[in-house]
Amino acid sequence: MKRHRNSSLHEAPASYSAGLPEPRFKTALGGAWLGKAEDLLPGLPQESVNLILTSPPYALHFKKEYGNVDQHEYVGWFLGYASEFRRVLRNDGSLVINVGGSWCPGQPVRSLCHFEILIALVKECGFHLAQEFYWFNPAKLPAPAEWVTVRRIRVKDAVECLWWLSKTTKPKADNRRILSPYSEDMKRLLKRGYRPKERPSGHHITHKFTEQEGSIPPNVLTLGNNDSNGYYLRRCAEEGIKPHPARFPVQMPEHFLKFLTDEGDLVLDPFAGSCTTGQAAEKLRRRWMAIETHAPYLDGAKFRFEEGGLQEPSPGNAEQTRTLPPKQVEMVL
Repeated sequence: MKRHRNSSLHEAPASYSAGLPEPRFKTALGGAWLGKAEDLLPGLPQESVNLILTSPPYALHFKKEYGNVDQHEYVGWFLGYASEFRRVLRNDGSLVINVGGSWCPGQPVRSLCHFEILIALVKECGFHLAQEFYWFNPAKLPAPAEWVTVRRIRVKDAVECLWWLSKTTKPKADNRRILSPYSEDMKRLLKRGYRPKERPSGHHITHKFTEQEGSIPPNVLTLGNNDSNGYYLRRCAEEGIKPHPARFPVQMPEHFLKFLTDEGDLVLDPFAGSCTTGQAAEKLRRRWMAIETHAPYLDGAKFRFEEGGLQEPSPGNAEQTRTLPPKQVEMVL
């Protein structure tokens, strides 16, 4: 019989979890709690979290099994968590939210929920917009079908918003940790040199380009999300567990974890789903806390912390991902 070794956790870090009940499962660096964020967040110490990175249920017209809120209630629902988010965040901490847009019921026009959340978090809740990011997923299917593939009056949605907000105007961040390889054109330019001049746009370039460790990436993340045979899905199939239907690729949290945190920092996902954020944190040696209301999702999420899940390369940046040595996961049932 095939054995699945786990990476592990003998005990969850007590520094942040002392005020919490036992987690569903835990590792050497973190734990996953079954429950509601509004019930568990008050148990966290003030200014204990370095990064909140999450993808809350979207404001979709059609109901999903993971429990999404109606569009007209969505903004108020999410803002209900804002005060606790601010309380637990450190002064140099960040809040990164993956918010998908939605369409107005029965109409080929867009809802403004994802923009209203951003504006309210800044105008009403005291957060600062550090920078907006966008996730471009070229693998997305043409949707909504009525407007894209039937009536053909819209194009498919392939971009989702990633709002990077901060508690103060000076969040911890370092873009040198997420540099991209130089393009071939840039390599040629660096080799032959560049003569300072005025560009056609009117922008004056007065300095000489010098080769650094890499290119500063843009605020658009191009990440496919069409994994159909990854370790998590294989293990869910083996154990007869239905996987979470709306998973983001692990490269997304990896990007922000490298950019906004250091090893040992605490990362929180209050709407954890299958714990992709926790998996990325475990790989990169950040402490982590996941909260999820649906028990079967956490039963499947534990596979991400087995040896196979942590050693599986992350598409697109496998060479940059450090993994932990295999140990054993402790399940708390």
